[in-house]
Amino acid sequence: MGCGLSKAHIHSEVLVSHGNARLTVHGRLLIVQRHQAGWPKAHIAAAMGVSRKCVRTWIDRFTAEGEAGLLDRSCRPRRSPTRTPVEVEARIIELRRRERRGPAWIGAELGVPARTVSRVISRRGLPKLAGLDPITGEVIRASKVTAVRYERERPGELVHMDVKKLGRIPDGGGWKAHGREMGSTSKRKNTRVGFDYVHSLVDDHSRLAYSEILPDEKGPTCAAFLTRAIGYFADHGITGIERVMTDNAWAYRWSLRETCARHGISQVFIKPHCPWQNGKVERLNRTLQTEWAYRQVFTTNAERSAALAPWLEHYNTQRRHSALGGLPPLSRLRPT
Repeated sequence: MGCGLSKAHIHSEVLVSHGNARLTVHGRLLIVQRHQAGWPKAHIAAAMGVSRKCVRTWIDRFTAEGEAGLLDRSCRPRRSPTRTPVEVEARIIELRRRERRGPAWIGAELGVPARTVSRVISRRGLPKLAGLDPITGEVIRASKVTAVRYERERPGELVHMDVKKLGRIPDGGGWKAHGREMGSTSKRKNTRVGFDYVHSLVDDHSRLAYSEILPDEKGPTCAAFLTRAIGYFADHGITGIERVMTDNAWAYRWSLRETCARHGISQVFIKPHCPWQNGKVERLNRTLQTEWAYRQVFTTNAERSAALAPWLEHYNTQRRHSALGGLPPLSRLRPT
């Protein structure tokens, strides 16, 4: 008496067994055939190198379900009693969409493991932060990132320097306060508000950051900023800077030479048109925009400028940094 299963039928079904399975579909078919031929279950188990329970399982499945019983099934359990509650998942998704933060930050806010947050975000199909516009949260094409990640071994071994240009806020507020249509009136179109230049210096090892809002990005301005930043770093335990990395702007390449020589600092320049090589300060520029410049509505430019120093203090002493294991930059520096 045959079991009614043909190799052609088996090949028409799914042949990839589970990674830890001892038997393929053909092995299960052989168990059934030998049982129908009169073999004792113990003899079948010994010949196949499996347990008697395994033999009994496949025979019972074939008896109950026929040919379909020998095919693979999903390993997913019928119930998942330890799965994250729906209410918690909803809070995770809401925070992700509203704050546009990573699993470490969201997990600490909600008291949930960061790994759980990652799984919820993946299960819900939300895009990665790298693929979102930092201001609007809309999905955009991801920017290029450095292929090889690195971190210097000690504070001051390498610092990164850059400038971020931001449009000044007109009195009464800009588009964040009045909407995009605020620029359509002739009065606002003809109002020239100009730009603020946010100069920043970041330590590669500790991520300690220093920023100032200055009126331009000319050579003397950059050199004076570097001098003050060196003093700020010294006050926080970084008493010596070995190298400073910048782009190839004229103000950096030529105007910083005297300041760097006076403090014993070597200059390092990134490859032209490759800003991701100066990625740590570029990432700070993005954080400045999302968490300080555009996080709330400011009605005057002076109001936004005054908010920079408190935010920078929070960034260095309290804000969790994923690259530092959820600790702030000051945790990597000796007390001063």
